Amino acid sequence: MLLREVEYAKPASVAEALSILAGNEGARALAGGQTLINVMKARAASPDVLVDLNGLGELKGIELGADGTLTIGAMATYSEIAASAEARARPILGEVCSQIADVQVRNRGTIGGNLCSNDPTNHLPPLMCAVGAEMTILSADGERTVPAADFFLGVYLTAVGPGELLATVTVPAGKQDGFAAVTLGADGTCIANAAASIDGSLRVALGCVDAVPVVMEPASTDEEAVREAVRGAGLAPPADVHASSEYRTHLAEVLAVRAARRAAGGAE
Repeated sequence: MLLREVEYAKPASVAEALSILAGNEGARALAGGQTLINVMKARAASPDVLVDLNGLGELKGIELGADGTLTIGAMATYSEIAASAEARARPILGEVCSQIADVQVRNRGTIGGNLCSNDPTNHLPPLMCAVGAEMTILSADGERTVPAADFFLGVYLTAVGPGELLATVTVPAGKQDGFAAVTLGADGTCIANAAASIDGSLRVALGCVDAVPVVMEPASTDEEAVREAVRGAGLAPPADVHASSEYRTHLAEVLAVRAARRAAGGAE
């Protein structure tokens, strides 16, 4: 389906981008466009102005702090994260980014676009919740920081409001992480996924089973403890042509166990 007519703006700075977004209620930020353009084709969204963030160096870059904290610009692509020497400080980031779709999508898609679209089938929202990432959001009034657990509000809905931009994603130091997914083909959309991280205690985040990642803290990495935590979450996943609600619930348990096992360093 062809796109309806839409205005296009290519700001030269973040300040200009914020000004355009704040001055037009129908303006939407354009990152990689991998989700937004398809949503527009389906007439599920009809922005009046697309504000192209490509070329804004202020929103790019991957920095590694002395304490192991990673600061990732919202416009960093999946390929850039996977290839980044700095991002190897948290290996799970490159590992998961390398699993997203195909190389064409990875070269174009961005971490900020992935998170702000909050498609429930995306890889990165549950991963960010599991590792305890924080999002820095800019507006004309300044900046604010939102933890990943509070960032995702609903399908295609996040804490980034009108006139605001996601600027950076901050990921704390750590290496005990795991991710597991069942996808439609080798490079396809997730039917269900799970991310896990251990930082003193285990945190597991499930994707594809609700409008936002479902986060839980099992009592231990023991398989039965993880399964019990998933069962206790009261999941009621949506059904579609790819999986029934019951099958997604089953996958949530299986993938949570796999992700937790990988985080603990055990073999699958």
